[in-house]
Amino acid sequence: MSLVNEDTSAGDRSAGRGAADPVAVVGAGSIGVAWAVVFACAGRSVRLFDLDPRRLDASVEEVADTIEQMALVGLVAGDVSTVIGRVRACASLEEAVAGVSYVQECILEEVGAKRSLFAALDAATSPGTVLASSTSTIMASRFADGLPGRDRCLVVHPGNPPYFLRVAEIVPAPFTSSETVANAVSMVESLEMAPVVLTREIEGFVFNRLQGALLREAYCLVRDGVVSPVDVDTIVREGLGRRWAVMGPFATNELNTRGGLRQHAELHGRVYARLGIERSTEDPWTPDTVDRVAREIEQSLPHDDWADNVRERDRTMIAIAALMRGFDNPLNGVAPAPAVAAATAPAAT
Repeated sequence: MSLVNEDTSAGDRSAGRGAADPVAVVGAGSIGVAWAVVFACAGRSVRLFDLDPRRLDASVEEVADTIEQMALVGLVAGDVSTVIGRVRACASLEEAVAGVSYVQECILEEVGAKRSLFAALDAATSPGTVLASSTSTIMASRFADGLPGRDRCLVVHPGNPPYFLRVAEIVPAPFTSSETVANAVSMVESLEMAPVVLTREIEGFVFNRLQGALLREAYCLVRDGVVSPVDVDTIVREGLGRRWAVMGPFATNELNTRGGLRQHAELHGRVYARLGIERSTEDPWTPDTVDRVAREIEQSLPHDDWADNVRERDRTMIAIAALMRGFDNPLNGVAPAPAVAAATAPAAT
């Protein structure tokens, strides 16, 4: 069930991080596969495990395919076969976590399943091993409280897919040790991702609360007949999304208005307050609205098969990542780096 034998050679190192220092990824769905890609590209040996042997076998091909696509546009350092070979599929949980110092859990979003798995991980790993969950919304205190090793449990939630969205929320529970948080931050930084440490647990964390605020308004606008689902996506893709690829909402408004955020708040704060009051009553996403949005978006996509559309998305995101790689953030006070030539990505169909 291996891609190749696990690489433990002292000579195979990336940015000072040895492939001999393995990590475990438990759960071989889309997020587990994506994490395996990120770890492997950063020079880590990866132990990948899933309870479903068929899913595990499929994940092997998905890891290789994604790394090969990234290599086409210059996003993989070193020999591609070596990077792919850093990922090893394991037949048991015990095999996957033996001797690792970091575990990234990527199973389904269900509290009971996570509680059972974290109990098993706590029993099967050494006291210093970080046990991190990729959960999008569930607080670690809901599935790790009561474990003997609960102090090494926390949430490390990535954007999807993490090989393109280079940020991860680090969400400690009240019982998570400061050493565990520091180790998680160090791991995320070693992957060339930006760690964002939350000061306390909150359901949905920050990423999904921000995303959810936009989605709530989007569903309401469609429901109320103001705009079509496809046009909502167009506004975000061609407008907000392009801007947010460079700066966040606060920097956007700092630079959009002479006088910065203070002047923006003076000019527009009362308008936004009225808009908030307008949505202050219970405003759920009704089944009819969700169905309409889903139907129209599905019809607008180029392929009938969901996986084919995901592959098109990933190819485009990888190409964008290659183009952005040669430029420093123009807002960080550092002069932009010279542009680098990137290989042409496969054309979208």
